[in-house]
Amino acid sequence: MFGLRLNAGNLPYPDPIHPIVVHFVIAMVVFSFLLDVIGYITRNHRLFEVSFWNLFVAAIAIFVAILFGQFEAGLAQPYEAAQSTLSLHTLTGWSLSAFLVAITAWRFIMRRRNPIKIPVAYLGFTTLLACLVLFQTYLGTRLVWVYGLHVEPVVQAMK
Repeated sequence: MFGLRLNAGNLPYPDPIHPIVVHFVIAMVVFSFLLDVIGYITRNHRLFEVSFWNLFVAAIAIFVAILFGQFEAGLAQPYEAAQSTLSLHTLTGWSLSAFLVAITAWRFIMRRRNPIKIPVAYLGFTTLLACLVLFQTYLGTRLVWVYGLHVEPVVQAMK
């Protein structure tokens, strides 16, 4: 494909980059959510600032994760049983990126208006965001540990 030399994992570089970047995004979104909840309960508004910056960086990093995810998925050559999970993972990833950017924009506006307060509705939407991130994590985990995408023995068996 495009003259790329692929290794035993069917990648042009040593290890998949998508999981590295995506774990960064997962951690930042979940950490942001926890800081918001703790800040809301304890009324410690300084936690809201840390939460915002985690969310902001995650909103940028998710597009790097998607870029590598799309590239690596294209090289994966998934077999029939993995295809539906891969398609759902792709669709959820793009939806998650839009939702994360929307939440981050909303948070930016709230931060400009009143940096020491967040509404309960926002916490509800970030709970949904955290659940969506966990669902996406589940799908990605299935792709590696059940279907073996980019796992050397599975790639070799496919060839």
